[in-house]
Amino acid sequence: MKDGRFLTLGIETSCDETAASVVADGRFAMSNVISSQIDIHTAYGGVVPEIASRKHLERINDVIGKALDDAGVSAGEIDLIGVTYGPGLVGALLIGVAAAKAMAYACDIPLVGVNHMHGHIAANYLEHQELEPPFMALIVSGGHTEIVNVPEYNKCEKLGGTRDDAAGEAFDKVARVIGLGYPGGPKIDRAAKEGDRESIAFKRVYLEQGSLDFSFSGLKTQALNYLNQERQAGREINVNNVAASFQEAVVEVIADKAVMATEKYGQKRIVMAGGVASNSRLRALMEEKAGRKGIDVLKPSPVLCTDNGAMIASAAYYAYRSGAKPDLELDAVPGLEF
Repeated sequence: MKDGRFLTLGIETSCDETAASVVADGRFAMSNVISSQIDIHTAYGGVVPEIASRKHLERINDVIGKALDDAGVSAGEIDLIGVTYGPGLVGALLIGVAAAKAMAYACDIPLVGVNHMHGHIAANYLEHQELEPPFMALIVSGGHTEIVNVPEYNKCEKLGGTRDDAAGEAFDKVARVIGLGYPGGPKIDRAAKEGDRESIAFKRVYLEQGSLDFSFSGLKTQALNYLNQERQAGREINVNNVAASFQEAVVEVIADKAVMATEKYGQKRIVMAGGVASNSRLRALMEEKAGRKGIDVLKPSPVLCTDNGAMIASAAYYAYRSGAKPDLELDAVPGLEF
């Protein structure tokens, strides 16, 4: 506790960002330190789990120390530690969990495990001080594409998810084939701004009527087949047009289903979350389609869309307030569900 504020240290190591943050009262980020491994994994065309784990081990202590320094607090002033314990890469998760448990034990600080997906939703509490449940959440990232009803703090009801590839995963794969490289999401977004999104008739996959699930594997295959056919015919491929048309086919379905779910459950707000929530076309299309229905769309800034410790701290704070019990026996759960 400092100056009457409840301080939470959030630690995040689920994939390839080593991150820590100090958040006051669940809403105000006093620091937000992120050590990214993108440059390292770019050479391999994607995240290599063993390398990610090793880099987390090298960086975790320095990142936590800098988060405390940037916030101007000592470890003894921290009231709660929150750490991602799943879902994610098991080796990466174990580094964060071990560091959090060691600090919690040594400093006698309560420790709460956080579901990474709950963390992404909580990023909106940091960005939008007035936000309170209930609302609908749309989580779009490299590993997840999900629609979640949030009736109250620390309660999430998954309404729909991907049956195969997540949106970010599909972007990565198509970006690799058209030569944009890794990470694919931001590069597709940039290329699409120079392309014609109506130039190639990629299909929109809505599945059975009323379904809130997603499927992008067929669309990905259609894009790869298109590229192979054009190359075999000796025709020049317009990368920007492919990026724009493929992106539109992905984000249009996402936006339509998010709005449909929000209407169905009588909500008036959608919050966006996850790395792909920073996609400029998805953000614009969500505002356009939701706006027609009188639904507000709330979005975190790009730094809070990526994996970060601040969102974990916020989620931990509300979990603790809701009665979550401290747990020094916490373990990593790579396949953790909602």
